[in-house]
Order: sequence, then C-alpha cells, then structure tokens
Amino acid sequence: MEQNLYDMIADYMEKGFLDNIIDMFKYEPEVYPAALRLMGDERMRVRIGAIALLESLAGMNFVHLGEIADSIAPLLKSQTTLIRGDAAYGLGIIGVKRHIPQLQCLLNDEIPDIVETAIDSIAAIEQREA
Repeated sequence: MEQNLYDMIADYMEKGFLDNIIDMFKYEPEVYPAALRLMGDERMRVRIGAIALLESLAGMNFVHLGEIADSIAPLLKSQTTLIRGDAAYGLGIIGVKRHIPQLQCLLNDEIPDIVETAIDSIAAIEQREA
C-alpha cells in the first residue's frame, strides 16, 4: 500500500470520517493492509477508529473480514501493550478459527488485561464458528 494512500486514510480516521473509510474497504481491496497500520498508529483516535471500522464491517457481514484479520494478526506480537491488546480485541470482532492459536500465545502475556482480552476474543470466535 502506498504511503500517501495510508496517510490519507489515517488522517480521515483521525478526523472521524469513518463512513468514507468503510466505503473504501467495501470497494477497494488494496486498502485492506491499512487495517494493520491503523491498528498500530501512534494516534489514539486513529486506533479507536480502526476498532470502529472492524465493528462496522463485521456488522455488515463483510465477506473479506478474514483477509483483514490476517493483516492484523501480526500485531499480536507487538512490543507495545496497547497495540497487542487492540489487535487481540480486533481479532475477537473479525477473527476466524485459524486465529485462535495466535491468540492463545497471549494467554501467558505479562499484562493481565491482554490475557483477558485474548480469552474473550477466543470465546467470541468459537461462539461465531459454532
């Protein structure tokens, strides 16, 4: 993904233009990798917007959620606690069964909130997949 395109998407997210970004995700598959970068952005408002994006896409049963989840999964190994937690939460929203082993790696995390989020996300995925 081009840096300029990502910068535009992140700036839109920071300004609260979620509907515009949802439309991009619905019609332009080349923006899927932006989810990874949005979740790892240094701006809190962008990361919160990224979660809202995932919730919106899940609510509309977006067919490419698995691909977006695959792009987010590497953030589970982030050194930054907030990013690890957000990624685990995001996978709970849109992840599929293949993401459970990656989430299970967080069950021994030194941060109790991360462990709790991983447990909740695993349960959410199992409930959806049942």
